[in-house]
Amino acid sequence: MNLRSVDLNLLVILDALLDEAHVTRAAERIGLSQPAASSALERCRHLFGDALLLRGRGRMRLTPKARALQAPVKDLLAQMVALLDPPAPELSTLRQTVRLVTAELPPELLAGGLYARLAASAPGITLAIMPWHGAAAALAGLAQGEADLAVSVFPAVETGFVRRELLREHYVVAMRRDHPAAEGFDLERWLAFPHVLVSGRGETYGALDEALALEGRKRHVGIVVPSFLSVPPLLLGSDLIALLPSRVLPAEGRERFALREPPVSVPGFPLHIAWHRRSERDPGVRHVAGLIEALLAEKPAPA
Repeated sequence: MNLRSVDLNLLVILDALLDEAHVTRAAERIGLSQPAASSALERCRHLFGDALLLRGRGRMRLTPKARALQAPVKDLLAQMVALLDPPAPELSTLRQTVRLVTAELPPELLAGGLYARLAASAPGITLAIMPWHGAAAALAGLAQGEADLAVSVFPAVETGFVRRELLREHYVVAMRRDHPAAEGFDLERWLAFPHVLVSGRGETYGALDEALALEGRKRHVGIVVPSFLSVPPLLLGSDLIALLPSRVLPAEGRERFALREPPVSVPGFPLHIAWHRRSERDPGVRHVAGLIEALLAEKPAPA
């Protein structure tokens, strides 16, 4: 038999016909019209070379061939469901590595929040934090199977990816609590002190400098660092000032910093999580993604 010529949907209809021994009820059960079910019965008769259902007194009756088909058809449909839509395994039984590539996350998340929940819910999953080389490289890593999840700002992704917004972030000006610019803070006091600039490429000029230039102003960049996580220690030990996403400063020890609204308009940004569509049915990847989403949803932006 040429299997390519067999419509497997017929097995679903046949299962209902054999259970109900009634064309109209079988049609209603699977959402078909009565003529469509009758047509399917004729096709099943041709496929199996048997009448399958015979008219009797008050209802149809199954032929011996039809009765013999009942159990095998149900078994085959169950196997198809298990193949195409397998039940989710118990999280505690998963043994895999989930690779996460991320620019920056709130420090307390990586410091323990995510791992603590993962250890409690799926202890067999190993979380591997991958180095950051930019958003484009992160998406390429997902496409090539080198990473499973990516967290960053992804303005747009191709159809092969899934992207979800985790949160909306805004910027704050940060300095040590006893910084001389903290009292009476304004644009003049902000520009009177050296700034920290975060750039993975070592650039000394950014979007903020472009905004200042439009007003005929400029700032002095005292130091450039590749990571926001490098900034807090620098602020505590100097007169440096930094423009930071509000969640970058660690919750513990946050009282050591003075935070102010930027004296010029600085747009915020969304933070996204993304994965390749082939991971849609990977329970480990989806579980880690769900934990990240839940954790960040519980952490509102600091006032």
